[in-house]
Amino acid sequence: MALDILAVGALYQSSDISKMRVMAESPKKGTPTPKPFTPLKTKLTTIETKRIMSVLDETIQKVELVTLLSSVAANMELEGLLGEELSRAVREHEDLCQVLMNKVRYLQEEELQLQAEEEFEEEAWFRDLLLSIELQKSNLLPLMGQIRDSTKNILRLLLGNPRAAQLLRARAADRAPGAQGFVDSLVELRGFLFEKLLTSPMEARDKGQFIQDITKRNMRNQEVIDALENELAERMRNRAAEVEKENFVIQELKNHLHQVLKFSENSLTRTKQEAEKQQKADYRASQSRVARIQQDILQLRSQFHSLVMENREAEQALRKVPWGGIELGTGSSMEGRAAPATRKPSVEPVPPGRQEGARPAAARPL
Repeated sequence: MALDILAVGALYQSSDISKMRVMAESPKKGTPTPKPFTPLKTKLTTIETKRIMSVLDETIQKVELVTLLSSVAANMELEGLLGEELSRAVREHEDLCQVLMNKVRYLQEEELQLQAEEEFEEEAWFRDLLLSIELQKSNLLPLMGQIRDSTKNILRLLLGNPRAAQLLRARAADRAPGAQGFVDSLVELRGFLFEKLLTSPMEARDKGQFIQDITKRNMRNQEVIDALENELAERMRNRAAEVEKENFVIQELKNHLHQVLKFSENSLTRTKQEAEKQQKADYRASQSRVARIQQDILQLRSQFHSLVMENREAEQALRKVPWGGIELGTGSSMEGRAAPATRKPSVEPVPPGRQEGARPAAARPL
C-alpha cells in the first residue's frame, strides 16, 4: 500500500566485479593465482558498528511488517487474531491508502489527457486544468503525512504485541513481489555493510588489489577468448566456402549425370522406335514376298495342271494308234512292233524355276 507510492533509489551500487563474466583460462607459468579475499574478523567489535547494524536490522524488521499490512486487510480471520485496536488501525490505514491511490490514479489520467492535448497549451481551459492538477498534487502531501503517521502507529502496536508480529511474519508468502524485492535488497545491503564494517583499511587495500588482479586477469582472458573467437569465425567462414564449393561441384555432377541419363533414355527410345519401324518394314516386305510366292505357286500349279492335261491328251492319242495295220516282214515286223515301245510322247519342256511343287508325269510305254 504505502510502498506503491514510495520511490526508493539505488541503495547500493555494486562494484564492477559483479558484472564480470566468468572466463576460463589455464594459468600461465610464473603467474600466481590470486587468492580470494576474506576479512580476518568475523564479529563487530566497536559500539558504532554494532549500532549501525542494529539500526539496519530494526529497519528490515519494520519493512517486513509494513509490507504485510495489505494481506492483513484482505484476510478477515487474521484481522480477528490481531486484536481490536490493531485491526481498527489496519482498516483506517487501508482506507487512507485507498484514498491516496484513487487520487494518484485520477491525477495520472489527467496528466495523460494533458499530454494528448499539448497543442492547446495556449488555451485558457488548458492552463486552468494544469493549475487544478498542481493543486491536487499539493493536497496529496497532508494525506501522505497521515499515512506515515498511521504506519508509525501500526508499527508501535505491533512491536508492543510480539504475538501479533509473529503471526504477521508467518504470512511472508502473501507479500507482494515488489515488496519482497525491496526486502531482499535491504538484506543484500545489510550483508554488504556488514562486510564493509568488518574490513580494516589494510584489508580494504588488499581487497582493492585483489579486484585489480581479477580485472587484469579477466581482461587477458577476454583478449584470448576474442582471438580464439576470431580464429574460429575465420575457419568457419573458410569451411563454409569449401562446403559451398563442394556443393556446387556435386550439383554440377548431378546435373551432368541427369543429362547423361536423359540422353541415354532418349537414345534408347529412338533405338526402340527405329527397331520397331524396321520390324514393321521387314514384316510388310515379308508379307509382300509371301504374297508374290503364293501367286507364283498358283501360277505354277495352273501350268502344271495344263501340262498334265496335255500329257493325258497325248497319251490318249497314242493309246488310240492301231497295232495290226502295219504290214512288214518278220524282221521289219518286229522292228515295227518294237518301235512304238521306244517312242515317247512329245512333252513341252518346263523351265527349271517352274518345277517347284510339281513333278511332270513320265510317259508310260504303250
